[in-house]
Amino acid sequence: MTDTIADRAARATPVPVARRIRGLSDRAIAWIFVAPTIFLLLAVNIFPLIWTINLSFTDFKANRANRGVEYIGLKNYERILTDSDIWLTMQATAHFLFWTIVLQVLIGFTLAWLINRKFRGNDLWTTIIVLPMMLSPAVVGNFWTFLYQPQIGLFNYIVAFFTGVDPSSFEMIGSVALAPWAIVIVDTWMWSPFVMLICLAGLRSIPDYIYEAAEIDRASKWRQFWTITVPMVLPFLMLAVLFRGIENFKMFDLVVQLTGGGPGSTTELTSINLKREAFEKWRTGYASAYAIILFVTVFGLASIYVKALNKVKER
Repeated sequence: MTDTIADRAARATPVPVARRIRGLSDRAIAWIFVAPTIFLLLAVNIFPLIWTINLSFTDFKANRANRGVEYIGLKNYERILTDSDIWLTMQATAHFLFWTIVLQVLIGFTLAWLINRKFRGNDLWTTIIVLPMMLSPAVVGNFWTFLYQPQIGLFNYIVAFFTGVDPSSFEMIGSVALAPWAIVIVDTWMWSPFVMLICLAGLRSIPDYIYEAAEIDRASKWRQFWTITVPMVLPFLMLAVLFRGIENFKMFDLVVQLTGGGPGSTTELTSINLKREAFEKWRTGYASAYAIILFVTVFGLASIYVKALNKVKER
């Protein structure tokens, strides 16, 4: 008989230890293997959260760590909730969230519906479409910054070709009115393929016999779309909205590369504002309270949304 590694390990195990292991249940052995991972997750996630909550009740500043820390209760939360600048960043974030999700859902679902129709070169076009989401946000930001240049960028010339306006008469990332739309366009270009892939999975999960039965009942293509396709793809679509909503709420790197939060504070999202409070103004306690408010907001909205998603799945 061959001498396996397990056999050698069994012989090398001391007798008292071997007896204890034999007396353990499968559940106990499972916990022995899972416990290190759980401990690591608690150390990485839970401890920083608890420490942040603790700092949110203080006037702590990281650049003055030697100074005594004073507990000030809920004053940081009161300042944040009554700060008009914070609400302006919330409005900018809401604008970015709403339009990116709407455009990505419309474009992503349309692309998925077209790709799902079998045609020559289907795989090639699918690969080309998903290329943007494979790129780093830093690369995408630099790439589109060049495209948005009013003198040499292609974007202005494309707009001028279809509208007839002077290419140098507007600047996407330097205009207060156009800068928010500049980042919406880039994020939509980058992440619509992600929504497309999820919707495509939903479309291809619909059994063909349902459409065949609808055709036997003489249902039109339009009626099949609204009574079969949309309801059965809706859970996948809602899942894509959940993922993109959470990701876009904490959007940082792409906006920093494109506009840096400007011009002024027009495109200063909550993540950028939080970074400035924590690492430029060094208001660590204030920034901690800010982070907790954002966490509770995202967690609360996501919990409500997941409940709605579960109800849609149960139908």
